[in-house]
Amino acid sequence: MTGTGRRRPRRTRRGVPLWAYLTALVGVPLAGVVVLSSIIVDTRRTEARGALQAEDAVQVTALVDEARRTTENEAVWALLLWAMDSPATIEAIGLPLPQVAAQRPLVAGLQTSYRAATDAALDALADRRPDLAADVRTDLADVRRTAEVSTQGLHQLYLDYVSLSDRLMAAERRTAAEAGAGGTPAGTRAAIADAQLVAGYAQAASRQMPLYLGSMIDQQAGSLIGSRLGWETGWMAYTDARAQLDGLSDPTTTAQWREFTATPAVQGLDRALDPAATPPGAVPTVLQVVSLVVQRETRDTDTAALSSTAFQRALALAEQDADAATDRSTATLVWAGVLVALAALSAALLARTIGRSLGQLAARAAEVSHGELVEVGTRGPREVRTVGAALGTAVGSLRRIQDQARAVAEGDLTNVLLAEPLPGPLGAVVHASVQQIVASVRHREELQSALAHQAAHDPLTDLPNRAQALALTAAALNRGRRSGAMVGLLFCDLDGFKAVNDSCGHDCGDDVLREVARRLRGQLRGGDVVCRLGGDEFVVLVEPVEAEADLVELAERLIATVARPITAQGHRVAVGVSIGVAVSRDAAVDAAALLAEADTAVHRAKAHGRGRAEVFDDALRAQLGAHAELERAIAAGLAAGEFRVHYQPVVHVESAEVAGFEALVRWDRPGHGMVPPDSFVPVAEASRLVCDLDRWVLGEATRQLAAWRAAGAADGVTMAVNLSGRHLTDRRVVDDVARALADAGLPAHLLVLEVTETVLVDDPVAAEHLAALRALGVSVAIDDFGTGYTSIGQLRNLPVDTLKIDRSFVGSTEPGHDQLVALMIKAAHTFGLTVVAEGVEDVGQWARLQDERCDHAQGWWTGRPLPADEAGRVLLAPATVPAPRRPDRRAAGSAASSV
Repeated sequence: MTGTGRRRPRRTRRGVPLWAYLTALVGVPLAGVVVLSSIIVDTRRTEARGALQAEDAVQVTALVDEARRTTENEAVWALLLWAMDSPATIEAIGLPLPQVAAQRPLVAGLQTSYRAATDAALDALADRRPDLAADVRTDLADVRRTAEVSTQGLHQLYLDYVSLSDRLMAAERRTAAEAGAGGTPAGTRAAIADAQLVAGYAQAASRQMPLYLGSMIDQQAGSLIGSRLGWETGWMAYTDARAQLDGLSDPTTTAQWREFTATPAVQGLDRALDPAATPPGAVPTVLQVVSLVVQRETRDTDTAALSSTAFQRALALAEQDADAATDRSTATLVWAGVLVALAALSAALLARTIGRSLGQLAARAAEVSHGELVEVGTRGPREVRTVGAALGTAVGSLRRIQDQARAVAEGDLTNVLLAEPLPGPLGAVVHASVQQIVASVRHREELQSALAHQAAHDPLTDLPNRAQALALTAAALNRGRRSGAMVGLLFCDLDGFKAVNDSCGHDCGDDVLREVARRLRGQLRGGDVVCRLGGDEFVVLVEPVEAEADLVELAERLIATVARPITAQGHRVAVGVSIGVAVSRDAAVDAAALLAEADTAVHRAKAHGRGRAEVFDDALRAQLGAHAELERAIAAGLAAGEFRVHYQPVVHVESAEVAGFEALVRWDRPGHGMVPPDSFVPVAEASRLVCDLDRWVLGEATRQLAAWRAAGAADGVTMAVNLSGRHLTDRRVVDDVARALADAGLPAHLLVLEVTETVLVDDPVAAEHLAALRALGVSVAIDDFGTGYTSIGQLRNLPVDTLKIDRSFVGSTEPGHDQLVALMIKAAHTFGLTVVAEGVEDVGQWARLQDERCDHAQGWWTGRPLPADEAGRVLLAPATVPAPRRPDRRAAGSAASSV
C-alpha cells in the first residue's frame, strides 16, 4: 500500500471535533447549573433583605410605641393641670381650692418632665420616620398651645390627645404588619403580635384616669369624657385588652405580665377605676386623687418595662432572622461558586480526556475502513478501552477472513484456516436467541394483561376458571422444565348434562355441576388442581407425573365417581364424563397447546362412545397440526380473496317462484380446488375467524342483492345469511349488520339472519343481540330446526320470524316423520312464523309440502347453489319447478333419479 494511501485518513478530518461536542454537551447542563445557582443566590439575597427590613420595621415599631406611650402620659398631666387652673371645675367637684392649689407645682413639674420625654421619643422617631415624627410634632404643638391658653374645653383637649394617640397606634400597627409580612418566621411574627397586645393594653390603660376624672368633673354631661357612659365604655375596652394578654405566646413575657398584674399599683387602680365600684355622684378627695396619680405613675413605669421587654424580644428575634438569612445567602453564594467552578473544571477535563482517546481510536478506525488492518490501542477510559478491544477483535476477524480469502484465491482449499468459525453465524444465533427471548416475554406480558381483566375463579363451583387454569398450567410447565418432571392435563367434558338442564331445569344443573366439582376434587392429591373452563367442561392439572399410566388410572377413577347418581333439587339424575389426557413431552409445549391437546383427545373420547378416556398421541398431534394449518390458510384466503359466495334459491311452495336466496360461502383454495364447507367452516367456528368470515359474507350478499334490485330483477326477494354462534355473541354483531346494510343501501326487511336453535336457547346474550337486530328491521330464522333440544312450545318465546325445518326430517322415510313435519308447520303457523323446508330433493317431498301448506322450500329439487351471475339469470327465468298435488309415485321415483 502506498504512502499516499496511508495519509488519506488524516486528510479527511473534517467537521467539528469530538471534544467540542463533549464540551457543548456538558456546557448546556453547566449553564443550567449557573442559572439555577444564580436563582438560588438571588432568592437567598431577597430573603436576607426581607429579614433586614423586618428587623428595621420592628425597631421603628418600638420607637412609635414609645412616642405613643409618652404622649398618652403627657395627656394625663395636661388634663389634670387644666382642671386645677379652673376654679369652677374644682368647685363643681367639691374639692377645697387651697388643697388643690398646693398640689399644682407638683403637677406642673410632672407635666414638664413628661413633655420632655415625649419630645425625646419624637426625636428618636424622627431619625427613622421623619415624616411621621414631623406630623405628630406639629399637631402636638397645637394641642399644647391650646392647653396653655385654655381656649377650648377640657373635653376637646382630651379628644385632641386621643387623636394623636390613635394616629401613633395606627402607625405602630402598620409597621408591625410590615415586620410580620412575607417570609418572616413564625416565632418572630408571634413576638411582634405579643408586643402589639402589650401596646394595646398600655393604650387602653392610659385612658382610664382621664375618663375617670372627666366623669367626676361633670357628672351630668353627655360628652365622651364627661359622662359616666364614656368612662364605662373605656373600662370595657381596657378589660378586653387585659383579657387578650392571657394569650401571649412567649412564656417569659407571660410570667412578667402575671407579676405586673399582681402589683399593688395595678390592683389598686383596677379597683378604684372600675365603674362598678364607684356609685353615681361620688366625688374623690384630694388625697384620693393624689394617690391614684401616684399609683398610675407606678403602673405606667411597669407598663413601659413590660412593653420594652416585648419589643426587645421581637427585635432580638428579627435580628437573629436577619443574621441567619445573611449567613445562608453568603453560604449559598460560596457553594454555588464552588459548584460552578468544579463543574467547569470537570467538563474541561472530561472533554479533553475522552476527546483525545476517542480521537486516537477514530484515527485507527479510519485506517481500518480504508483496508489497513493496523493494531488498535486500548488506552483511555474504560468504555474507550472496551471499544478499542472490540475493534481489535473485529480486526482479528477481518484478518482471518483475509487469510481465508487468500487461501481460496490461491486454491488452497485444504488450508486449516478454512475450518475456523467466522463471526457471521454466531451473530445470527445471538440474534435468533434475542428474538426468542423477546417473543417469550411479550407472550407472558400479554397473558398477564389478559388475566388482570378476568376473575380468578368460577362463581358457581369456586374452582379456578379458564384464565386461571392457563396460568396454573403455565406455572406447572415452567416448574416441570426446571425439574425435568412431566405435567399432565385431563380435559373432562360431561356427558348427558344438557338433558339434565332441559328436563330438570338450570337450578338442578347448577347443583349437578357443584357436585361434580366436589367429586373431582375428592379424587386428587394435595398438589393437583381441578378447574372449570365453563359450561360442563373441567380440567384437572396433575404434577408431577411419574408415568402416563398413572393419568389413565386417575381418569378412570374420575369417570367412575362422576357416573354415580346425583340427587339435586329433588331429582335423581345421572351424568357421565369423557376425558382427554395430555402430557407435556417436551419443553416447547405451552399451556394453551397442552390444553388444546387434551381438548382434541376428549373429542376422540366422545366420538368413540363417551364415558371413556383417550390419551393424546401422535395421530391426534397430526390432526391438531392440520387444524392449525387450516386456520392459517383460512385467514390467508380471506386476505387473498379466495372465498366466493354462491346463492341457493328459496321458492314459494304454491307458485314455485323465487322468494329469496340463501348466501352460502365457498372456498376456491389454490392447489386444492373447491373445499367443501364441512371441511373448513367447523375450523373457522372454533376460532375468531368465523366472525371475519361472517362479516365478509354479509357484505358480499347484501351488495349482490342490492345490485340485483338496481337491475330491476329482485323486487321483494330476500337474502338469508348464516350467523355463527360465536359471531352472534360478539358485542359488535349489531354494528356489523347495520354497517353491511348501510354500505349496500339495502332495506333491512330484505335481510334474513339464520341462527341455530342451540345458540338461541343456551346463550342469553345471543337472544339479546337478536332482539336488537330485529329492532333494526331484519328477519331472524331458526336454521336446522328439530336437530337441537328446542321444543315446539318454546317457539312462542323466541325472537324469530321464520322456522327452517332440517333436511333430516323433510327427506326421512321413517314412520312418523311425515306427521312430525306437519306438526312443525302447523305449530309455526300458529305462532305466526313462516316455514322453510330444507333439503327438498324430489317431487314427492314437494307434493307433501304442498299438502301441508308449507310456505317455502329449498333444496336441489328447487335449485342448487349458484354463482352470482347464474343466480341472477334464475331471477329472470320463469318458474320451472313442477307442483303436482297428488303425484304418481312411479313418476316421482323416475323424476328423483333424474336429478
